[in-house]
Amino acid sequence: MDLPTAPEVVEALRRRAAGDLGYPSWLTEPGAGPLAEAFAERMAGRYGWQADPSLVRSFNDLNQALQVFLQVWTRPGDGVAVHVPAYHPFLGTLDLMKRPLRPIRMEPEGDSWRFDPPDLSDCRVLLLVNPHNPTGRVFTREELTVLAEQAERHDLLVIADEIHADLTFEPHRHIPFATILPERTVTLTSATKAFNLGGIRCSVAHVGHPGVREALAAQPPFVYGSANLFGVEATVAAWRHGDAWLENTRALLDRNRRTIAARLPDTIGYRVPEATYLAWLHVGRPGMAEVYEREARVLLNDGAAFGPGGEPYVRLNFATTEPILAEILDRLARAGIA
Repeated sequence: MDLPTAPEVVEALRRRAAGDLGYPSWLTEPGAGPLAEAFAERMAGRYGWQADPSLVRSFNDLNQALQVFLQVWTRPGDGVAVHVPAYHPFLGTLDLMKRPLRPIRMEPEGDSWRFDPPDLSDCRVLLLVNPHNPTGRVFTREELTVLAEQAERHDLLVIADEIHADLTFEPHRHIPFATILPERTVTLTSATKAFNLGGIRCSVAHVGHPGVREALAAQPPFVYGSANLFGVEATVAAWRHGDAWLENTRALLDRNRRTIAARLPDTIGYRVPEATYLAWLHVGRPGMAEVYEREARVLLNDGAAFGPGGEPYVRLNFATTEPILAEILDRLARAGIA
């Protein structure tokens, strides 16, 4: 986000920097230390999920955590189902690790998005990104139940990336997948998206699947690293004390997502996202991100990077102030592109 850090997080980091920077006891023990309780409190308070803190593990970020769980639970050639278009670093991970993508196509429907019930018979893992990046879709209980039935039928591990959950807009509701299928689910999340903390390198995984817990425990204890002291401090402060900042930020993002809808011309397709700070814009043909950068000096993500179905799209990050968003839209209009 192009926004300042929550003051509660800044103050927590200042206190830690002025105090003890030695080894906390939890850094060399299994589990996630203070993150585990803070995560469980947040899941119970916001989503009604009574997550077991003893099942929480810490990682540097979600990309690392995803690679760890694929490494300990799958082999090259095992299929991984993902809704596409998809967050491009995840697609890169599947390619590098030789886990073939099994796409579940997201299709436009009215003001939102849908997908057909998938056949996951040739998969080992369902990688569920909810809220969805890049479309901003928040999956309904009915949709999640269909996916859970498939996971049960085909003995799948579900890795649920729920990092954008705190950026869900009314009247939509985020439903943790672990509340539907707890013993098959590894839930990944972090404070980094909702609280603008991308550089702190701290995330958590709630490992509900007992077989995956055993596979992870069989690894050398430090081979995958752990979250760092400042990352833990920032995350705990955000989750326990940052909600006033978050509500103000979410109100800004809510206005921004609607401003885009009001300002974009009919030639650009846009479905107002139900969550996230990302606008998925249908511009009609591939390669337009480069044109926007050259002609309007606006940097967008090229939709082709997001896999099948993304080619005629670009992605706009609207987590900025209202004057800057207005300048972005003005530049696109002056360039004759939007």
